[in-house]
Amino acid sequence: METLIVEPKSRKQLNAIKAFLKALDVSFRKEEESPYNPEFVAKIKKSEEQFEKGEYITLDPNKSLWENIR
Repeated sequence: METLIVEPKSRKQLNAIKAFLKALDVSFRKEEESPYNPEFVAKIKKSEEQFEKGEYITLDPNKSLWENIR
C-alpha cells in the first residue's frame, strides 16, 4: 500500500480527516516531527547508553578541569 502525508491547515480540517478515515476503517497514526537534527539525537542516545553502562568520569568540583582529567 501507499503512505499518504496529509497536512491540514486547521484543527477543523484535521478533525474532519480523522472522522473520514475512521468511517472508512482506515488505520492512521500521528508522527511527531523532531526539531532536532537526527545526528544530534543519535549522539545523545549513544551518550545515554554509555552512561547506563558506567562509561563516564566524575569531576571533583574542588579541582580544576585539568586536574580532573589527569
